[in-house]
Amino acid sequence: MKSKKTILALAIILVLGSVAGYFAYNSFIKSPLSDVDNGDLDIEIEGIDVEAPDFTVYNKDGEEVKLSDFKGKPVVLNFWASWCGPCMGEIPDFDKVYKEKGENVEFLMVNLTDGNNETVETATTAIENGGYSLPIYFDKSEEAAETYEIFAIPTTIFISKDGKLFDRVQGPLVEETLLDYIKKIEK
Repeated sequence: MKSKKTILALAIILVLGSVAGYFAYNSFIKSPLSDVDNGDLDIEIEGIDVEAPDFTVYNKDGEEVKLSDFKGKPVVLNFWASWCGPCMGEIPDFDKVYKEKGENVEFLMVNLTDGNNETVETATTAIENGGYSLPIYFDKSEEAAETYEIFAIPTTIFISKDGKLFDRVQGPLVEETLLDYIKKIEK
């Protein structure tokens, strides 16, 4: 009888701990994008009225660049690093789409430049060695990554021309999917 009570008490503690952990985890990862539908592209996302939070990164010349500098054009905001295999795997598709759509859509390829695992030099070398023409920006202070609560890369965020969040995709994208998202934010 005593062992049944012990097992029951442990089961209750486990359930309560799981519930508490779930709520703690959800409150920890709450971001400006939490209410944005990350679902299938076949689902139209309408009525999202969340302003994309601003941040500052640096261009290859070391000059400050803010997300808000690009308001008025749709933005493809991608977080990446040269040591990330999936990130480098999607770069050729991003570069191809950039060459096709770069006049109408801003591409902010934000490198997670921590100064240790990733430096301006390693990121620049990776892009140059691949022959890519994408504009890259450096998040040296981790402000952009913290603002968008980037926990895994690659992560791509799509922002409409009026500066509103549209969608967030975690994981590598291929050309076709990237073009599908761009069609939606160009409207």
